[in-house]
Formats: sequence, structure tokens, C-alpha cells
Amino acid sequence: MDKWRLPLTCLCFLAPALALMVAAVEAAPPAVKAPAAAAAARHYVLVHGSGHGAWCWYKVHNLLRRAGQKVTALDLTSAGISPIDPNSVLTFPYYNKPLIDFLASLPPNEKVVLVGHSAGGLSLTHAIHMFGPKKISAAVYAGAVMLRSGFITREDLAIGFPNISEAVRLGFGQAPDRSIMMTSFAFLPKYLRKVLYNRSPEEDIVLASALLKPAPGHAMLAARFNSSGVDVDGVPRVYVKTMMDRVFKQEVQDAMIKKWPPHKVVALNSDHCLFFSAPEQFTEVLLKV
Repeated sequence: MDKWRLPLTCLCFLAPALALMVAAVEAAPPAVKAPAAAAAARHYVLVHGSGHGAWCWYKVHNLLRRAGQKVTALDLTSAGISPIDPNSVLTFPYYNKPLIDFLASLPPNEKVVLVGHSAGGLSLTHAIHMFGPKKISAAVYAGAVMLRSGFITREDLAIGFPNISEAVRLGFGQAPDRSIMMTSFAFLPKYLRKVLYNRSPEEDIVLASALLKPAPGHAMLAARFNSSGVDVDGVPRVYVKTMMDRVFKQEVQDAMIKKWPPHKVVALNSDHCLFFSAPEQFTEVLLKV
């Protein structure tokens, strides 16, 4: 059997969510017009945050393609349609392997614009440390974790790992030494509207409720990066502030911006998940990068 063929039971499970996505795309507003500076198609690589997957970008993905751009949205290990148990993902390089493998597979002269949301910012920074400006023409942190070396200090943890313990359920698994430790976390359904999607359309909250998965929290907390001679600061960075965010509040985003100043800061009146609450405005920002 083709290894990519989904079992019939999986297709039945996904059918309602897929129907919602198709309906939303069909009802989407007119394509965002690309500015003159973005006339030539570029390749945008979209990286999701905790619990989400490639599916969360469906509006932005569609708008970018309609503006003539090339787009790739990835599922990181254990996310989206990945069959991997998040409780078995214990290192950040393993979690981020799909992005690193994708960038390594690009033709020698091709560069991409990386776009990361929330914890997806860690994935962008890891990729920048691995490839630098050789493969990455720009990196866009959208309400995302932006720490130059990952979680090195207590301050890094304080600003890069939000305190939303009341909104998540912890998962536990076995450490390499056979002890039990926190390995994952999942967003509680009753907090989705209050914390994540406070300005997002109801249909997108329904979609997310069907598709959100536990995130490999232990692997994320273990994210630490070393450039090994790569020109990390040679990659232009844009930080998109999410002004109505209840996950990364303004003082947290400002602290990350101050700690590792990007080349440009843009503010949008969106909740944490701007791909749902402000997709057109966010796409316009991406086309101007």
C-alpha cells in the first residue's frame, strides 16, 4: 500500500474539518494585490506554533498563492498529520527536523522567506543558525518566540514560554533514564476562545477544535542554538506584533524585541492567531517583506 495513503477511518474523521476549510476558502475575500516591489514570486515557508499544523495557514496560504507567490506549509514532528506521538519527541532538533530537511533539500541557489508563528519562532531561529543567509532571505516572526540562542537563561524562559498553565493540560512520558517527566501539553477546549482565538471567526475556532494536537513541550523547552560560524544576524528579521494577544502579551513581545532587535517591527490588531483573525493584513505585511 502507498505509504502516504490515509486509512478510510482517518478520512472519515477529517472530513468535517476539511469541509470547513473548503467552505472558508470559497468564501475568501478577493486576492491581496502584490505591491510592485513583490512582483517577482518568492517562496514563503510557513511554520506553525504549538499544537497547530500546516492546516492553520490555509487562509494566508491561499492569499499568498493568489498573489502569485510560491508557498510551502510544513507539519513539524508530531504536528498536523504526523503520526508521531508528541510524548516521544524529546529533543528540539527532532521536532524541527521537517523544516531543516526541507531547507537542506532546496536547490543550491534558492532562498526562502521563513514565517513562524508562536513557538514556530524557535524553529525559524534554529534554521537561521543552521543555514543563515545562504538559504533564508528573510525571517518573519508573527507573535512568535524570538530568542537568539533559544532558552538559555531564566529570563529567556520567562519571556519565551508564556504562563498560561490554566489553559493547558500536561502530558507525561518516560525520560531516557526511565523517570517520568512532562513531555507534552495540550490546549483545553474551553479556553480556546478566551486565550488563543479571542478575535478569530467562530468557524475557525470550530476547525481548530477538531485539529489541535498536544505539543511536545519538553522538546520546546530544550531549544538551544549554536551558530557554529553561521552569519545569524545576516538574515533580515521582521517582528509582527499581535496587539490583542492573550498568550504573548505586549510587554513580553517588547522584551523579545529589545533583547534581539529585528530589522523591522510591524503591529497588527489581531489576537495571538493572526492567520485567523487578520489574514489579509498579515498577507499584505508578508508581501512587503
